[in-house]
Amino acid sequence: MDELYIGVMSGTSLDGVDVVLCEINNATCKLISSFEYPFDADLKVEILESISGFTTLEKVGILDNKLGELFGEAINSFVQKEQIDTKKITAIGLHGQTLWHKPNGENPFSMQLGNPNVVVVKTDIQVVTDFRRMDIANGGQGAPFAPAFHQFLFKKLGKNVAVVNIGGMANITLLGEQLKGWDTGMGNVLMDYWIQTAQNKSYDRNGEFAKQGKVDKTLLNSFLEDEYFKKNAPKSTGREYFNPNWLAQHMSIFQTLSDADIQRTLLEFTAQTIAQDIQKTHVNLVIVCGGGAKNGFLIERLEKLCKIEVKKSDDFGASGDFLEAMAFAWLAYKRVHREKVNLSSVTGAKKDSILGGIYG
Repeated sequence: MDELYIGVMSGTSLDGVDVVLCEINNATCKLISSFEYPFDADLKVEILESISGFTTLEKVGILDNKLGELFGEAINSFVQKEQIDTKKITAIGLHGQTLWHKPNGENPFSMQLGNPNVVVVKTDIQVVTDFRRMDIANGGQGAPFAPAFHQFLFKKLGKNVAVVNIGGMANITLLGEQLKGWDTGMGNVLMDYWIQTAQNKSYDRNGEFAKQGKVDKTLLNSFLEDEYFKKNAPKSTGREYFNPNWLAQHMSIFQTLSDADIQRTLLEFTAQTIAQDIQKTHVNLVIVCGGGAKNGFLIERLEKLCKIEVKKSDDFGASGDFLEAMAFAWLAYKRVHREKVNLSSVTGAKKDSILGGIYG
């Protein structure tokens, strides 16, 4: 039986809140409508300051509430625009805004903010959230979660297919006998940061600014020597690791490079870290999604490095812009029906789990 779910995603890029309406059953997840709600500029600054370490418990609590308000406003704007009868919605799948992701160490955790109680009150719809912590409690990375949904969507394409999601961070899904997936490293986050610093633009449209520069091989090699790329899967990362401070440490001896050369080198870094992981596999098709899929120059470099066919998820009827929001609508469906999510082979958890908590 088909059920209606709303999915909400706010990623590491902090460029907007994606909201979708999906019709879901045990075999399909159909996108009915989608919406992007602008991220509040002041709130973005507060979040970045907190991630940088300048925060207090009071600020974290306030951020949690403010994000709940933001998500509620985004959902209500979507409902009003699409004239959705909220009584027909089974639940909202809410990822929340990641503030810190630390799945390794003696006390592993992943923190997503956005008070679901506020969202319930503002929308009068039950909310499913807190998806990552059960996986971490079972010894997993709690990320990436996209591979389980990629398998659900693209399993008919068979084996030897890789799905690459390029958001603020980038992750890869390998479809085969056993589902595999991990974060390859940086996606758009440092490219976006650099063009904001150098050109006062939110992102490098189609890689046009990067095209004006040249790759600095010494800087690129410095990036690639980072310990993260020597780790085997399962592994995951986030803005708490790949951030302006990380970039500054690598660039301390590169004062003479032009802004365009740095942009070009960062794009090459993203392309090469994804391609290197793909080259270790036997895939013959790469499907890309996420904001990075719109960067024509990045995709061009990825295709040349991989030397295999690279296509967009849209070519297979799955919106690359809203795939992550759809994933959390689907995860809400799985939670409401108390179904385990096939992720242990991706995250390294001891077992597959029922993920998320229900509010409202």
